Amino acid sequence: MLGNLQHSILFIVWINMAQLGGKEEQEKTTALKDLLSRIDLDELMKKDEPPFNFPNNLEEFEYAFNEKGQLRHIKTGDPFVFNYREDLHRWNQKRYEALGEIITNHVYELLEKECNMKKEILPVDATDDEPKSFIYLTEDALSNPDKLLVLIHGSGVVRAGQWARRLIINEDLDSGTQIPFIKRAVEEGYGVIVLNPNENYIEVEKTKKQTEPSPDSSDEPAEKRERKDEKETKKRRDFYEKYRNPQQERETEQIPIRENSSPEEHAVYVWDNFISKSSAKNIFFVAHSYGGLSFVELMIQREAEVKSKVCAVALTDSVHNVWHQEAGKSILEWMQEHCCNWVSSAEPLDTAVETMLPDCTRVSAGTERHELTSWKSFHSIFKYFTDAIEAQNCEAKPTTTVTTRSANRIKHEEL
Repeated sequence: MLGNLQHSILFIVWINMAQLGGKEEQEKTTALKDLLSRIDLDELMKKDEPPFNFPNNLEEFEYAFNEKGQLRHIKTGDPFVFNYREDLHRWNQKRYEALGEIITNHVYELLEKECNMKKEILPVDATDDEPKSFIYLTEDALSNPDKLLVLIHGSGVVRAGQWARRLIINEDLDSGTQIPFIKRAVEEGYGVIVLNPNENYIEVEKTKKQTEPSPDSSDEPAEKRERKDEKETKKRRDFYEKYRNPQQERETEQIPIRENSSPEEHAVYVWDNFISKSSAKNIFFVAHSYGGLSFVELMIQREAEVKSKVCAVALTDSVHNVWHQEAGKSILEWMQEHCCNWVSSAEPLDTAVETMLPDCTRVSAGTERHELTSWKSFHSIFKYFTDAIEAQNCEAKPTTTVTTRSANRIKHEEL
């Protein structure tokens, strides 16, 4: 059906071109070739799209989170529907992305209001007119003398406080956000820092630049040649835009945020300016997906500091690769002792999973869904941290107890 539609469209275009009287044959051929090279069925369908004008908040979208943290339609109570308009996938995708931006701001509000976290601007010495990012900290994040928890999400559209946007929209806030981790950590006496590794640049609208004339070996004056090229280009553009007519999206360019232009750079920057300056005796990390790669990169760049301050690291379906990242032997040995990776698997939760990489223990997260691994391993992770503290305390105890037992055993044998 789509093939017939495309052929019909091409036939109509050919007829219309044939009806253009008074045009030179070469000009028509050039215009036709240009049009056919650019024709795309999706593009042709864009002229029927509604405008990309979407609501700015959940209320206008007619959605709200219920008492279970599930996103539901205010009137019908139904979950979010992606295919709001049939056969308009691009429009539906744009609508989904617009809702995603609203969700991101909603999670920021929850971090501040429900979790009592404060926003810290990055870089710390940023000027008023330069691009900025931010992270979130609890009030005692740097002053807590006992424990500090650092949360790092994966790559993509997620921002501070999220594990997976898809889970927030289609499942609930508990599975898709870091809020349960933050609340439990606070209850157990941790300070908390939430990283924002995907906020690496700001987008600004591109300024229109004059089109450079194409090289020409003729003897025409440059100014005349430029006017001619510009006229021909506009003529061809107007011709096929008559049939294509897509919605115009503004063109943007990215301006990187100083010292935070990548997830790896962000992790190192936050370590240098915040985590390493904390008073906590024991620091813990939870890093999901690409966040695990960022942690390994942090270890490579700040090995001695990380070893001296970090007690344990919980990875959830981490995509790090110690071979590709060229982690040294000393890092591998430390990771084997201090890291555990809860990976997507059909095996029951905490079941050991075989691996070819010689870096850290791998256990099942109790789910085969990558984005759910953090939530499914939630309780196991905090138990892992508690066990790590207890093991560390046991190692730190004086050896007099062992000596006494040995002495008592010798005395008993003598008797």
